[in-house]
Amino acid sequence: MTTQPARTLETFPNPAPQRDFHIHMEIPEFTCLCPKTGQPDFATLILDYIPEKSCVELKSLKLYIWSFRAEGCFHEAVTNRILDDLVSATRPRFMRLTARFYVRGGIFTNVVAEYRKKGWKPSPRVELAEFATQSNCRG
Repeated sequence: MTTQPARTLETFPNPAPQRDFHIHMEIPEFTCLCPKTGQPDFATLILDYIPEKSCVELKSLKLYIWSFRAEGCFHEAVTNRILDDLVSATRPRFMRLTARFYVRGGIFTNVVAEYRKKGWKPSPRVELAEFATQSNCRG
């Protein structure tokens, strides 16, 4: 049985809704078609989000991303559409989608779209000191 592209995004319950935690995904095989020429456009999608009540299920995300392969899309439009669909499915506290399109006509295109839940503020970032290693310890 072969797997087919699909526009359905499935979710599962956030295992730790009491805290902010960062989910980072890199999707290096995004493909759509140039709406002007019909030639393929390739991109790496970088998804960063802080879930609220649900997280996106990876197989459904893969099939969703695959569904754009035969569709003509401007880079800016497809990036925002994917972000909107992911936000609609998961209702996160924060989500950022970065689309890094490969060179076409000598131009690289990066599109960054963000969503922030109204009223949500990130926790302050904690910077930890690096641990000393044998090579930089004197004793």
